[in-house]
Amino acid sequence: MIHADKEKYRDILENSVEYLEQHGFENIKADTEGYETPKSFAKKGSDITITPDIVAEKEGRKHYFDISLKSEKPKLLKSKWLFLNTLSTIKSRPFRLITTRGHYKFTSEMLDDINLNNKKLIKI
Repeated sequence: MIHADKEKYRDILENSVEYLEQHGFENIKADTEGYETPKSFAKKGSDITITPDIVAEKEGRKHYFDISLKSEKPKLLKSKWLFLNTLSTIKSRPFRLITTRGHYKFTSEMLDDINLNNKKLIKI
């Protein structure tokens, strides 16, 4: 999710963190209270920063997670996903999207638009 939606969907972020904890993920970093904030990546020459919603480890491997929810700025969300997908590919780390009921169609259409339709969604 983009930074503008963080407050609006804080409960979904917290539910996602609980889901990951229940499925064996450790050292969870999330952009919410009570957790360390994941590392941000800044674009050179501008003030744009990208922060994954959740970074967690399982079996010694770091995983990147982003929460997919309907947004007023889909272009910004698409560029964030493309960046995180590229980063995860370069570093050989999995990147997954988490979505909830009511947001499945939006998410699948967005993934089709940017040719990431091979991504499996975590549906909470």
